[in-house]
Amino acid sequence: MSSEILPAFSETSNVERKQDLNEDQEENQKPGLGEGFEPISKRQMKKLMKQKQWEEQRELRKQKRKEKRKRKQLERQCQLESNSEGSDRKRIRRDVVYSPLRLIIDCSFDSLMVLKDIKKLHKQIQRCYAENRRALHPVQFYLTSHGGQLKKNMDENDKGWVNWKDIHIKPEHYSEFIQKEELIYLTSDSPNVLKELDESKAYVIGGLVDHNHHKGLTYKQASEHGIDHAQLPLGNFVKMNSRKVLAINHVFEIILEYLETRDWQEAFFTILPQRKGAVPTDKACESSSHEKKFARVEGGLNSDSSEEENRNELDSPHKEEKQDKETSTESTVTSILH
Repeated sequence: MSSEILPAFSETSNVERKQDLNEDQEENQKPGLGEGFEPISKRQMKKLMKQKQWEEQRELRKQKRKEKRKRKQLERQCQLESNSEGSDRKRIRRDVVYSPLRLIIDCSFDSLMVLKDIKKLHKQIQRCYAENRRALHPVQFYLTSHGGQLKKNMDENDKGWVNWKDIHIKPEHYSEFIQKEELIYLTSDSPNVLKELDESKAYVIGGLVDHNHHKGLTYKQASEHGIDHAQLPLGNFVKMNSRKVLAINHVFEIILEYLETRDWQEAFFTILPQRKGAVPTDKACESSSHEKKFARVEGGLNSDSSEEENRNELDSPHKEEKQDKETSTESTVTSILH
């Protein structure tokens, strides 16, 4: 009897000991208040709560992202459908008729520009590329003497340029692969004025952003190399507040617009920015004649007013005498009364 009870008792005592040991271990693992335990602050509690909420809402966020992607796909599809109906402003590529005209940006002035101007040149080239891709009559676009600072800047800030389409980017100078007789250098310093564009020619735009530091350089270079040169007929159609020198992308866009409309005036006024203060030459003449007339009338009015002033000056001594007499009589009357 006693032998049966003893093993059972020893088993229960062993179980109790194990439980006590587990409890002791748990208590030891818990940091005591006096053993370097720092109570959790409200801010930490908020952070923990936010973290918990973030983890709980992970699936919900994933679902929202899926819905957003689907919505964007639907929007794109609707936009494509509207484009096919012709309601969108973007031109449909099947209507494009490529022009044989070659338009070259000469980048051989790299060493004459500081980095700030190189970056501006890069942006203007990007604009030219984008406009040519959108044009109804895109030109044969060439970028020549490509290298130096410009290439480095494009490699660092616009790595996608290597995948550009419908453009010929060459490290060589344009004179190495185009005959001199086919070239016309566009420069505002040229005495020759373009009447129309010859699409069998190659027109060169100087890739120089210099803020007038190298005035007349492109004209000088064209003359020295025996290349034909000309300027756009800007003065025949437009009167501007600012100088006639245009940005590279403006010249490029004006030529694209002219190829579409065959109207220089429309091309100029479609492309030129408002800050240039451009007005048609006929309106400028009218306004100048109106100003002259106004000046004459104003001059006449001024002369009349000056005559009146002279008369007033002549009359003033008599008036002063009268006033003196009146004051003297008034003083005598007051003295008599007193």
